[in-house]
Amino acid sequence: MARHAHGNPATCIPSASRRWLTLLAGIGAFTLNVADAKNPQPPAPCHPNPHIAEDREAVLNRGDVRNLPDPLRNRLVELAARPHSQLPTQAYAEADQPSQLFQYYLLDTNSFEPNPFTSTIAGVNDTAMLTATGPDCGLPTIASVRVVLEPKPDLPTDPNDVRAFIDIFTDVAGLFVINNESGWYEGWMIHDLRVAPVAPALSGGRPQFGTITATDAAALQAMGMHHNVKDQIFTVDGNPVRFPNSTDHFPDRQTNVVPIQLSMGAWNTLQQSDGHAYWEFNYTTNWIHPLYELPFTGGIPGTFEAGQIGALQSIIPGSGPSGVKNDPVRYGDNPNNKGVLQASGPRDPDKFDADDDAQREFRQRFIPSGLANEIFLDVYERLISFEPGVTDFKKRLFDAYAVEVARVDANGDGVVSAEEGDVDSGSDGFADNARLFIPATQFNRFAVTREINDGLLAPRFAPSQKAWVLSGTLVRVSPAVPASAGRDGDDR
Repeated sequence: MARHAHGNPATCIPSASRRWLTLLAGIGAFTLNVADAKNPQPPAPCHPNPHIAEDREAVLNRGDVRNLPDPLRNRLVELAARPHSQLPTQAYAEADQPSQLFQYYLLDTNSFEPNPFTSTIAGVNDTAMLTATGPDCGLPTIASVRVVLEPKPDLPTDPNDVRAFIDIFTDVAGLFVINNESGWYEGWMIHDLRVAPVAPALSGGRPQFGTITATDAAALQAMGMHHNVKDQIFTVDGNPVRFPNSTDHFPDRQTNVVPIQLSMGAWNTLQQSDGHAYWEFNYTTNWIHPLYELPFTGGIPGTFEAGQIGALQSIIPGSGPSGVKNDPVRYGDNPNNKGVLQASGPRDPDKFDADDDAQREFRQRFIPSGLANEIFLDVYERLISFEPGVTDFKKRLFDAYAVEVARVDANGDGVVSAEEGDVDSGSDGFADNARLFIPATQFNRFAVTREINDGLLAPRFAPSQKAWVLSGTLVRVSPAVPASAGRDGDDR
């Protein structure tokens, strides 16, 4: 249990150890010439990294790090200096030219409501073993997220193009390993809904994709302090944006923005409480959890009290309570090699492309991110053009989900399959589906959550912050800089 001990690093380290660490820190700063790179070590009885100088130098001089912006470079050096099982992940090139860093996020635990995963709360967990933050005798938990474009032949080199292929590297220091009930940490890129532009409605009064009508815009602008005008981040009360912060209190004080959260995958940490995750972002992975799960995660005020936790899940894919409900024998995760429909067998959402369309996964639970955005436009912004007068959130959400999925779902099964959601497929009168994807550059925040195996794809307690353990905001890098070294052994 010694690793959970707390203390002030300035007072808990014995004087001899303090002199040793000071010497190493000085040598490292002089040799590496990184004035802003921090070099924190855990206080006693925890154990410092005995290879501080060489680890800092190794990362600082690596080809995938040396050209990075100073704040990101310094964060990676700080991660390397801490006790760790492995250094920050090496980024390899997947093309003849180096990968290009065009944005990044620096994460910490400071910008959201403290919760039992990140804080000691009197009467709640003050006698319990810490379960997320607090390793290394209380060093702050920090992370970096590098977002780099692969300049592959015949693929876009503009990260704003949804057909571009992008790598995302997450490196964390200070999260305890999860041992019980299939728990994991999960990264989320977050796009906050923006006020859509105005355009004339289509015949029948339906708004054009990605737009609202003039009457919708007037209704939005009349809300609150009249914040909701074109291109602004939408707020549910019409007041200025209030992002999550440490003074929030669930359920009465929460952010007023509407997040669209894209999973960066599940991972666990290592023996020294460092974690390292890699994710490929492209049109095959730029898909969002089924939004109709949101009322059943417990993160919307009142839903827990109503006993709605887990009342609806998307294990059998379909278009939600107002849409198509599918037969679990036909749409469940079939253990056989050959499924009831198509030659699919065990479900594999990564089986996106195939020469034979019948071998592509058709039971996707997710939907493209831009389609999620369109659903939220119906729910929050199209107050006049979509179900005017209906104020019940769940009804608006369930109805919008069914309506918008149906516009892309060619065979009417309530599921956007890999073939139907392919960026090069056409739907709803459009020649292709590029509109259905939010570019990586528009995800303005990043969070890491403490998940548990509850069968839901939506973040735990979404859209609240109650399961957050880290967060940070987007930093753009323009022009992009080289951010890889060496060649990936399998750079398809």
